Order: sequence, then C-alpha cells, then structure tokens
Amino acid sequence: MPKPSTDHDYAARDASISINSYTTVLRRPHVPHDLFATYWRDVHGPLCARIPGLAWYVQNHFDRDQDAHLWPAVDGITPFPDYDLDGGVEIGFASAADQATFNDASPILFSDEQNMFAATVAYALPDGSRTLIDRIPDPIPNADDGFDRIHVHFGAAGDDLAAFRAFLTEFAEMLAASAAVLKVRLHLPERYDNANPAPPAPKVDHQVPPERTAIAILELAFATPLTRRAFLESEAFRATEAAQRVHIRHATAFAVSGVYTYVRDKTLTLAGLRGSRPAQLIERLGANNQTTDDVRRLMLTGRP
Repeated sequence: MPKPSTDHDYAARDASISINSYTTVLRRPHVPHDLFATYWRDVHGPLCARIPGLAWYVQNHFDRDQDAHLWPAVDGITPFPDYDLDGGVEIGFASAADQATFNDASPILFSDEQNMFAATVAYALPDGSRTLIDRIPDPIPNADDGFDRIHVHFGAAGDDLAAFRAFLTEFAEMLAASAAVLKVRLHLPERYDNANPAPPAPKVDHQVPPERTAIAILELAFATPLTRRAFLESEAFRATEAAQRVHIRHATAFAVSGVYTYVRDKTLTLAGLRGSRPAQLIERLGANNQTTDDVRRLMLTGRP
C-alpha cells in the first residue's frame, strides 16, 4: 500500500541542491535485470555515496514492462526512437567547491560503470533542478513506496532552447497546480555536447543522437495509476496539447519501479552506508542496534 501523502508541501527541502545532474543509464546487454539492479543498488550505490562532496544522490529504477498508457499520445509528438533506459540518477551538490571535490575523486566511481552500464549520459544542471510540489512525506525513500511515479523525457521541437524551457516551466506549473499530482520535479539541463562526453567513464557509451541533445525531464507522482489516467484525460490537460505540439517533438515516459536515496543534505542514508537491500532488512526487522553511532562509525572507519 502507498505510504500516506498529506496536504503539506515538502518541496522546499530540495532547495539546498544548487547544482545538479540527471544521468540516464542503460544496462549492459544480456545482463539479467535482477543482477543489474542488485549490483547498482548494493555495490555501485554505496561506492558512489562515499565519494566526497556529494550532497544528493538518488537512483530511480525504471520498469520496462509497464503498460503503454503512462503518457498520452499527442498528434505531432512521437516517442524518441530507439530509447530504452533502465534508470535515471540525480547527483547534486551544495556548491561548486563541493562539485570540484567530487570530480577530483570520481575516477574510482566511474571505473565501476563498465561492470553494469552499456551507456550513461550525464545532463548538466548547473542551476539545479526545481521541485514545484512534493506532498510525499518521506525525504529518503529506499523502495517502491506504492506511489505511481513516472519520468517523462521531452525533446525540443526546434533550436530555440529558451522557448522550450519556458514552455516546460509553464507546463510543470500547470501540473503542480492540480491536486491529483503529488509531486512535480523539473529538470532543464544544458544542451548536451557529444564533443565533451559525460560522465568520463571508460568503456561506456556517452554519445546521444541529435534529438536527445536538448531535452527536459519531468518527474511526476500520483496516488495511483487510476488517478494519473484520470488527470491525463482531463480537459485541463488536453487544453495544453496545442502548445505541446509547438514546443515538443518527442516524448517518452518511463515507469519508476523504485526510488533509492543514498545521500541527502551531505549525509549518508542507511542505504548509502550499508546498501539498499541491507537497509531494507534492518528497517524490516527493526534492528535499531544497526543504526547507532558506534555501528555507523565502525562501518565508516573500521574502528568502534
């Protein structure tokens, strides 16, 4: 069952992330999904969480088997061709100095990507991302929390990136004004440059086709799929379709199968310290001794 939402808006808690990135990830071919997801959550995740400088690290895992009704078709707007993903990652910083610290230490992290990823593309958000509304109380989810979550990726209809970004901002504000939408988080990254591929992970593809150089991402959450479908079929949403056709050429939605938070506010979560699944076991068994300061110190330093 979903964890309860409230009328309170928790969006302000994300404002401390002044610099952000959104990375799309595709697993290596022939690697079973369960093996990939376990490695990403419990091996790669804690490794990344320990890189100095991080203020924010969240893995969003995508479900390729979700139904095709995630996002409505609009005449003139087509899905991105050949666009399969297994997840989207946010890595954020409180300052440019913290980001530089992370970058200096990141080779140890990026050398691990080849073990599970065929392709990763890090879209830069030097001005951060914007959470317009968030009625979900838990600040550090480490699960499929029962909410209906999707990420929608949009491609610009032309070369006017400013107009595209302005429309997506207005569009996100319209979505956030609806009581049916529990969360709206908007990512408006810089145009991606294939000549400067990111992240610099060896033996992993970081190139994108032209239609994916100028994109925007909306993270949305609803109480249930029924709530989502009803809203997306509403007159208020349908009234935006003409403007969508002007500014958007491609749209592809991804169902989120789980959200796993490893660092928030420069602090390791239990998932960041121990791994996502071990953290779930500790919570499920109520193993409070595993959350004490002396155990945390032992896990971090090897000393009690």
